[in-house]
Amino acid sequence: MSRFEKPTLVPHGMEAASYRALMRHQAGAVTIIAAGAPGTRAGLTATAVSSLSDNPPTLLVCVGRHTGAHEVISSVGSFSVNLLASDQQEIARRFAGESGLHGEARFGNLTWRTMTTGAPILDRALASLDCELLESHGFTTHSIFIGRVVGGAFRDEADPLLYFRGDYWNLEPR
Repeated sequence: MSRFEKPTLVPHGMEAASYRALMRHQAGAVTIIAAGAPGTRAGLTATAVSSLSDNPPTLLVCVGRHTGAHEVISSVGSFSVNLLASDQQEIARRFAGESGLHGEARFGNLTWRTMTTGAPILDRALASLDCELLESHGFTTHSIFIGRVVGGAFRDEADPLLYFRGDYWNLEPR
C-alpha cells in the first residue's frame, strides 16, 4: 500500500468472508496433513501449520472438525506434516478436495512411507515431519493439534509451493 492510499476499513464483528479475504494476503507454505494406516488413511491440504518450539521440537496444526482427518488424528494419536514442493500442486488440489476423492482414495498413485509413528509420509515432499499427538484443543469449528516431532526428512533440491491470494505460487529461481 502506498503512503497515499487509505486502507479499507473492516467493520467490528467481522464476518467470515471478510476475514478470509484479508487472510488471503498472507502467503503460506502448502502442506498435506495425513494420518492413519493404509486402508483407513485420511489427509487434507492445509496452511494452518506453525512451529511451536524447538525444545522439545513441536508444532501445531489446525484441522477442521468436519474433515475425515480430524477423527483419524484423534484416534491414532499421530500425524504427519508434509510440506509440498513446487512440482506438487496437483497433490495439493487433490487433498483440498478439488478432485472429488475422499479418504484413502486421495493417497492413490502416490508413494507413501512411514517413520516412527506410522503416520503417512509423502515421498518427494519438500520436507516431512512425523508427529506424535501431545495435546488437542477445541476451538469453534477446528481443533488445534500439538505434535511432538519425532522424525523427519527433506529434499534439498526442491523449491516450496506457496498459497497466496487464493492460488498456488512458486518462488522465482534465484
